[in-house]
This record gives sequence, C-alpha cells and structure tokens, in this order.
Amino acid sequence: MTPVSSHSPHGQSPLRTVQVLGGGNAGSSAHVRSLAAGLVARGVKVTVCAPVEAERAYDFTGAGADHVHVPRSSDPVAVAALRAVCADADLVHAHGLHASFRAVLALGGRRVRTPLVVTWHDRAHAEGPRAHLLRVLERRVMRGATVVLGTTSDLVDRARRTGARDARLAAVALPGPRRPAPGEDPDGVRPKLQAELGATGRPLLVAVGSLERHRGYHVLLDAARAWRRLDPVPLVVVAGEGPLRAALQRRIEDEGLPVRLVGRRDDVTDLLAAADLALLPSRREARSVLAQAALHARVPLVATDAGGIPELVGDAAELVPYGDAEALAEAVVRLLGDPRRRQDLREKGTRQAATWPTEDETVAQVLSVYDELTLPRPFV
Repeated sequence: MTPVSSHSPHGQSPLRTVQVLGGGNAGSSAHVRSLAAGLVARGVKVTVCAPVEAERAYDFTGAGADHVHVPRSSDPVAVAALRAVCADADLVHAHGLHASFRAVLALGGRRVRTPLVVTWHDRAHAEGPRAHLLRVLERRVMRGATVVLGTTSDLVDRARRTGARDARLAAVALPGPRRPAPGEDPDGVRPKLQAELGATGRPLLVAVGSLERHRGYHVLLDAARAWRRLDPVPLVVVAGEGPLRAALQRRIEDEGLPVRLVGRRDDVTDLLAAADLALLPSRREARSVLAQAALHARVPLVATDAGGIPELVGDAAELVPYGDAEALAEAVVRLLGDPRRRQDLREKGTRQAATWPTEDETVAQVLSVYDELTLPRPFV
C-alpha cells in the first residue's frame, strides 16, 4: 500500500482536520469515531464538531480527538461556532447532508478556500415543501464540496447528477464487534438475553433502527400477524426509539402481536448474538449498520431489496420487496423451517463480510484524498 502523509502542505506540522457531524445516525457517528481514531494514530490532528450528546455516546475524545460542541441547528450562532473552529483547519470533512450544509455555510466567503470533503452516508427523504428544501440543500452541498464520497453507487450517481464536481465511492468500514469484557462468558450472553426478553424456547427475531416511517415497521407488524400461527410463536424485538413508538405500541397491543419494543439499546451486538434471524424491512437504506452487524455476527438476514442493501449483502441475505408483508412473512417462515438454508446464509455472510473494507483501508482511502487536496503539486 502506498504510504500516506499526515503533514500539512508546508510539511511543518501535522495535518489539521475538522470532522463535522450533525445529530448523526448510528452509521455516520460510528464511522466518525473510527475515522478519528485511525487518523490520530497516523499523526493527524482531529477536531470533531458535533452535539455534546454525540460525544457522550461515541467518545470522540477517547479516540484522541478534540471535541467542540456545535448544535445541529444551521442558525447563525451554530454556523459562527463552526466557522471559528474551521479557521485554522487544513481540511474540513463533513458527514451527512445537514452537517455538510453547515460546513458549506461556515466556509463560504473565505479568501483562501479550505478543501471540503463530504461523506454522504444516506439520502434524507421528506414530502411536500420539505422535499423541495432537501433538494435545494443537496444541490448546495454537492456544488460546494471539493470531493464527495458516497457510501453506495446510487449515492455517487446522485451526487454527480446533483452537481458534484468530484464524486467517488467511499470505503466505509463497520467498527469491529465488541470484545467480551474480562471474565465475561460470551456463550452465556445468548440464554441470558433470551430470558430477559421472554424468548426462551422460541425463535428470536431482531430489528434495529429508529421508529420512523421509512424503517418499514408497519410492514413488519403486518407480517407478524402470520407468525402467530407458528408453534412456538417467534418473538420480534425492535430496538430503537422514535416518533412512531406510541402508534406501533398501540397496534401491538390491539392486535396481540408477538412484538416487543425495547427502546434504544447499547448492546445491539449482544442482541444479534441471541437472535435466530435479523430483520431489515426499510423502504430505504444506504450502507446499513444492521445488515453489516448481522453478517459479521453470522445471523441470517431477511431484508428489503431497497437502496444500497443488494449491493452491500450480495447473495448473503433473503431479499424481499419493500412493502410486501406477505413476502416478508413467508421468507421468515421458510428460514425458520430450513436450518440448512440458515447455515448457507451464515457461510455466505462470512464470505461477503470479508469483501468489505476494513477500518485501516477506510482510513487509508480518506487520507489519500486528504493528501491529494492539501499537498503541494509539483510544477510541470
């Protein structure tokens, strides 16, 4: 691998980077944490601008970075705070649409242009007037970025159509699984969690993600009606919080569905270790954290064939059309009754996960982009 430099264009001090993160979904926040650790280890100075809640959850300072609280708002106060942090940066790297828009505003009007790298982790979706606003933000960000790194081919293509001058496919690694604590028995996690969740002696199906419309949980509840006929009845556990919690809980109770909403969890890896199947019923996903975690954990996955999921998982999952509750229900019933197919998916998942970039490869790609944008070009 070609070595990459960690020095500024003048070669006198370490490269100074600012990573800008909004509220951050699990994928982008974990990516920034992993990236910060890798960059710091290679001698790069990293400052993460993110809400204080993100620092509490992902401990950027524990990775060796500086953290500056910048709220999610794009109001003048937040933009001014970000502008002050970016004043001494050699390069700014923003993650997600709204964080990237704030970075564009913060860097606007500067006499000396600071390179702006944008990693586009997923598309934001909205309806009505807000949909128009999102399209405006996309165009402003794509045209304001020096380089756009899309986490899927679809996002790279959209970035180019929206006006990006330079859009490339990003290497984005999922941080490695949690290692057992000293004295912890990894084989004891599964029965303990199954007992806690009420899944002892019955199949456990796990879904993870915010309780929002695009996650497809209404389709999941429709499918769960069919699973009540099975013996034993599978238990579906949904880990996440969001605006649809009350409506989903009401349906679960009114219809007597075998589904539990367990809220936001920090032990998703353990939940997957206890699961018989992982479920991903989303209308849209880019580089799904759940899909990656499931394949790494050798848990058979049933997912929709939406967004970047087919590109990510290949033939290592059962894919069904979004919104088709019958197809989702049938795929789950078929897998629960076919241990050979489940084992086949575990083996394919292991092979597919081995094709994904590692954290080191992700950091190396990002550093090569940084060097390209900050190192002086030789005279021809």
